[in-house]
Amino acid sequence: MTVTHSPIPERLSRLRQAMQAHNVAACFIPSADPHLSEYLPARWQGRRWLSGFTGSVGNLIVTADFAGLWVDSRYWEQAAVELAGTGITMMKTTSAGSVVYIDWLAESLPAGAMLAVDGAVLALESSRALRTSLATAGVTLRTDLDLLDQVWAERAGLPGAPVYEHLPPYATVSRADKLAHVRQAMRSAEADWHLLSTLDDIAWLFNLRGSDVNYNPVFLAHALVGDAEATLFVAPGAVDAALAERLAGDGVRVADYADAAVALAALPAGSTLLIDPHRVTLGLVEAVPEAVTRIEAINPSTLAKAQKTGDEAAHIRVAMEQDGAALCEFFSWLEQAQAAGQRITELDIDEQITTARARQPGFVCPSFGTIAGFNANGAMPHYHATPASHAVIEGQGLLLIDSGGQYLCGTTDITRVVPVGEPNAEQKRDFTLVLKGMIQLTQAQFPAGTRSPMLDVLARAPIWAAGVDYGHGTGHGVGYFLNVHEGPQSIAILRSPDEHTAMLPGMVTSNEPGLYRLGQWGVRIENLLLNVPATSTGFGDFLKFETLTLCPIDTRCVDLALLREDERAWLNDYHAEVRRRLAPRVQGEALAWLTRRTEAI
Repeated sequence: MTVTHSPIPERLSRLRQAMQAHNVAACFIPSADPHLSEYLPARWQGRRWLSGFTGSVGNLIVTADFAGLWVDSRYWEQAAVELAGTGITMMKTTSAGSVVYIDWLAESLPAGAMLAVDGAVLALESSRALRTSLATAGVTLRTDLDLLDQVWAERAGLPGAPVYEHLPPYATVSRADKLAHVRQAMRSAEADWHLLSTLDDIAWLFNLRGSDVNYNPVFLAHALVGDAEATLFVAPGAVDAALAERLAGDGVRVADYADAAVALAALPAGSTLLIDPHRVTLGLVEAVPEAVTRIEAINPSTLAKAQKTGDEAAHIRVAMEQDGAALCEFFSWLEQAQAAGQRITELDIDEQITTARARQPGFVCPSFGTIAGFNANGAMPHYHATPASHAVIEGQGLLLIDSGGQYLCGTTDITRVVPVGEPNAEQKRDFTLVLKGMIQLTQAQFPAGTRSPMLDVLARAPIWAAGVDYGHGTGHGVGYFLNVHEGPQSIAILRSPDEHTAMLPGMVTSNEPGLYRLGQWGVRIENLLLNVPATSTGFGDFLKFETLTLCPIDTRCVDLALLREDERAWLNDYHAEVRRRLAPRVQGEALAWLTRRTEAI
């Protein structure tokens, strides 16, 4: 038998040698890049390389005699498996935004010690919390040292895939009009300049797209917007001459990605710069001269791109129909393959669902890595099958499939659970509780401006009533042919309900409550919702949700005795709409499957 040894202890040893050479007591490696992205280019996959943990979120801290990875409940089981034998301890947190690792550093490091973190990947706002806590403990923070560069010999360089335009009819607002909107916000804030580093903000603002980051159609860039000019800092050669000329026609100059800090350093004394401290890094902002006044506020583009226009909403509806048709083809294949006794694995699910989407016009790529988890694997919310570790779908149980697509006319994200064999009573009960929560949130009506985290309890109430819960948020914003996870709104009970989380018309948000039985099965049902006007009264303007996602919810998993009449009516009405919208787009076995799975209950 071949024994595979983990490379992680040796990598940690090299890091500790580099730490000792620089008199560093602890090294902090966040899951981040210079743009604070969710999905990281290979160059900034340092936390993954150094720990072996493949989840998308986690904070690694290494000292001379300890290494810990802080992860939230979505990753506890995954991290326990992947960290085994590495010498790294899993440290549990309550949420992805938890900063308990800062408290650990302040309590664990002795006065006079030094903590190193690469300032180029540390959010400005996070750096302040870290610096304040460490200063109280007498610990020094060093942010000008990238120790990964010294120990990661095979580290990747910068990506530089071609940048392309997102064109009409799908780009419904011109680049010039978007720049005018941002400049108006700058004038309102009395700012002369505005720095953007978040890739989806930049892609939205300039009506450009790329493929530097997996699943998100964005490209590596910074942008500096002035009152009459704008500079886009991208990898050399990423923007071809023809596109550069069209950008110039809108007053946009293309410059080398590496020159962003140089441009900031050259800002004139006495001018004012608008930055979003949650969306720029300390390392880049440190280039700004002290004589330049910094104004801190949310990026105007973040709020603007979250509110989809009427034309964008119309395109998204088409994307949902295309996606729904692809899913009809996929689920039809799945049921036929099962009936024929074909051997199916979780990897086959990923391959087949992507193939079905790829047949749709305007499909670009998946919007995230497909989660196909059978039974116990479905109990891990962010599980991903690999060639080395995956399940065969056979016997009896529940198969959870969370997937999505990037189309030129929109971004999709959907989760469905289907039975393998006959689901048992407890599985049906869990499924129905989650369905009740999803329906309850879907039917909400609320004042415009309601803080999105406050809506989370609507989805949880039927689940809580049964004495169970789930450890992740209920909903995230979704982009328009952009990031599948988009802010500023978030339906998450642990999220602070600040002013920027207000629900406004045109926002697209997921609705995905869940219930997970560790080692047994998981249930999550997800639709995307659009904020639309409901009514106006003497008490103000009210919003409601339009369900965008079009795909049957498998009624074989429903315990009908647990559904109220109004919940049954909602499900029947939803399935009637799914059939009406998707039937013209499918035929043959896919149409037969759609008809079968949308029958009224």
